[in-house]
Amino acid sequence: MKVGLFINTQFPEGFNVGERVPEMVEQVRAARDAGFASLWLPHHWLTHPMQMLQLTPIMSYLSAFAQGMTIGPNILILPPLNPMHVAEEAATLDVLTGGKYILGVGLGYRQPEFDAFGVPLSERAPRFNEAIGLMRRLWTEDRVTHKGRFYTVNDAGLSVKPVRPGGPPLYIAAQAETPVKRAARIGDAWLIVNIRGIADLVPLMQTYRAALKEYGRTPIEYPITLECYVGERHATAHEECRAPLEFKYSAYAAWGMEHHNAGTFEDFARDRFIIGDKVSVKEEIARYRELLGVDHFIMRCQWPGLPQSQALASIRRLGEIFSA
Repeated sequence: MKVGLFINTQFPEGFNVGERVPEMVEQVRAARDAGFASLWLPHHWLTHPMQMLQLTPIMSYLSAFAQGMTIGPNILILPPLNPMHVAEEAATLDVLTGGKYILGVGLGYRQPEFDAFGVPLSERAPRFNEAIGLMRRLWTEDRVTHKGRFYTVNDAGLSVKPVRPGGPPLYIAAQAETPVKRAARIGDAWLIVNIRGIADLVPLMQTYRAALKEYGRTPIEYPITLECYVGERHATAHEECRAPLEFKYSAYAAWGMEHHNAGTFEDFARDRFIIGDKVSVKEEIARYRELLGVDHFIMRCQWPGLPQSQALASIRRLGEIFSA
């Protein structure tokens, strides 16, 4: 069982983003020293007024401080992008990390992003499917000729081949039955993202395992992304992270995703986030493992407004849980 850090790269209007970068480096070092296995970063465009550092530059920068850790996007929004460009960057990142790069990809959902790229939302799935097949060919074949519905390559090869044979593993995010089956069919793992509660995930995991059996596939692992805060005391942990998490999920709601409109924060967080002291968090991790069979916990430990000292303490406590 492994633990990874999903680092926050989003900041409210008025924050000095440049001053946050050394804090990110400090979090990466703390996670590395605490025995975390992986480092993950989010991806979006056009998030104003929310400030957000773009994925590839900040991922490349932080990889220098993540020696020994696997690194990847969680998740790269693939359909608006040309897969040749994504395959080239992924191969370079695989070289920079010594073969420790994982390409986490998903369909995306925000209309402004797709409008800006001139890509209809209705084309997300077919573009995604074609892109995956083309990238795998570019990583493994010297020269590729491809004439598809959306993309064309004429007898050409990548600038550099990945270090890892076959190219970086493709972890595919999915939140519904059909995309989960797609993840089983064409992905190296289903990357569970930090949106769904556990009650929704149990039947989806059953769907995923059934699809794996149908397609004769074996995933590399079973990763899950979660919001996680480990406080010193269980009684105060929810209150310490309440405002930052509510801010984050209000931003999700503004982007068109589900948000809680009634009930307490504790009600919304239950079976969706892992919050508590080391004892209760360890128990929750064991419950997720038992119910879902997941074995790689990718934890986001900071959200806009959470003090750096609390984020670092939470990271270190998580490391103690997984090393025990």
